[in-house]
Amino acid sequence: MVTVYDVPADLLIKYVADDFNNKNDKIEAPDWSNFVKTGVHKERTPDMIDWWYVRCAALLRRVYIDGPVGINSLRTFYGGKKDNGVNPEKFRKGSGSIIRGALHQLEEAGFIEKVEGGRIVTPQGRSFLDKSSAEVIKDIPELEKY
Repeated sequence: MVTVYDVPADLLIKYVADDFNNKNDKIEAPDWSNFVKTGVHKERTPDMIDWWYVRCAALLRRVYIDGPVGINSLRTFYGGKKDNGVNPEKFRKGSGSIIRGALHQLEEAGFIEKVEGGRIVTPQGRSFLDKSSAEVIKDIPELEKY
């Protein structure tokens, strides 16, 4: 059986993001998503038009791998160094509002659930990611033998 651990992260995230964008009607980009940065360490808004779906897919994969996981640790994962000009760079966390909104949409879709230690992937979410992994691995000839 193919799992999330067997396929490259970038290919799986792209596949799941396309699925969210085209087939899933519970995952929708908010109206304000075209105007915000993804953290204080960024200088501009994201270049990709469908960045919301990519972030939701990446969060679902991250909760699958690290779960149970809280918003604060996800903010740390999606953070980066802020350029302070001539002063030394300093690490800043990513946007909590974006992560929180994406997690709420994933909860409404039934892919993750809230537990005592944070959020975990539901059996429906685990099945969805494993099936997506199986579809992704079909397109990679050297990984089919696993």
